[in-house]
Amino acid sequence: QVQLVESGGGLVQAGGSLRLSCAASGRSFTSYSGGWFRQAPGKEREFVAGISWSGGFKTYADSVKGRFTISRDNAKNTVYLQMNSLKPEDTAVYSCAVDRAVVPRTSGAVYDYWGQGTQVTVSS
Repeated sequence: QVQLVESGGGLVQAGGSLRLSCAASGRSFTSYSGGWFRQAPGKEREFVAGISWSGGFKTYADSVKGRFTISRDNAKNTVYLQMNSLKPEDTAVYSCAVDRAVVPRTSGAVYDYWGQGTQVTVSS
């Protein structure tokens, strides 16, 4: 079992920045790839960013490339999502998840453990 707890969400104006954190506890965190997903009201959950267990491979949704950066600190059992140049369309509940795959996958259905989510609201 891996327990995940997100933090860092909040209300920010368009153009602003937020840094989300996902703290893991339980089984060895370094065995998993990490991913961030988001779900806006009335929309399906979508992949945002993923990072391999080593941190050497990262992948992003086209909608966030160049604005968001995923990283991890295995010594702290934490995955981060730095979000810059935020837009109102980035408003959603952001959730982190871990996947046993060597490199992160974009389908949420394959992820093994999920956090409860943190709300990000971007005002125009």
